Amino acid sequence: ALPAFKIDKLQGQYSDGDVLIHVSCDDPVVLSHAVRAVIRDSISFASVRYSQQGFSNAQGVSPSGTRQRNLMGQVDGTDNPALGSTDFERLVWINDGPAWAVDGTILVLRRIAMQLNTWDQLGRNDKEQVIGRNLSNGAPLGGKNETDVPDFTGAGEDGLSVIPQFAHIRRASPSNPNERFFRRPFNYQVLGENPGELESGLLWTAYARDLTKQYLPVQKRLAEFDLLNQWTTPVGSAVFAIARGVEPGQILAEELFG
Repeated sequence: ALPAFKIDKLQGQYSDGDVLIHVSCDDPVVLSHAVRAVIRDSISFASVRYSQQGFSNAQGVSPSGTRQRNLMGQVDGTDNPALGSTDFERLVWINDGPAWAVDGTILVLRRIAMQLNTWDQLGRNDKEQVIGRNLSNGAPLGGKNETDVPDFTGAGEDGLSVIPQFAHIRRASPSNPNERFFRRPFNYQVLGENPGELESGLLWTAYARDLTKQYLPVQKRLAEFDLLNQWTTPVGSAVFAIARGVEPGQILAEELFG
């Protein structure tokens, strides 16, 4: 388990667990059938602790190279290491340790509830100040493009920081090259207890080879002083080891059970 953070209000039905199965698909009918097949075939030796359904933009909706948006309207997942790059290899895949873990990774799964009713009462400028990015294209405040490097030293005519001290991207920015990881967020939205009520948020995932060096320092800064915490609440948390891929006929994490 991760250390306790003061912003957490974790619920058992969204936390922990022994085995994670992540099923993704572009077609909800195929997805439903696949999930049902997995559950059906595991009834004899396992029970479902919880199931969480998430979604992202459909393929083709966003221009190539554009990140998806979360339900707050913000572009989400900027500054990820590129898939297949040396950077990704260094940050994500485990290269030392038990044989079953090498070439795998570690996954953090956080269910983060959003208070959209109060968030939507903010004006555009206030929302951009809280995040530190433009709503239109995800560019950092003071920049033009999503991939521009944020200028945390820039000041406006009033002498105040262009990117506020409380802005989410300032708190999430790495203090050294090791404080980076691969993020893959999914939106969720379910019916609440009252008619017409919707519960919205993120199924936020992070992949890293070393959580202590890469992930925890960033999460601690966010928990200490991030204005976005007024509209987001972590309600679920889990950490899983992800074994490397296998070829047909091989067993996932075989060395672990040898």
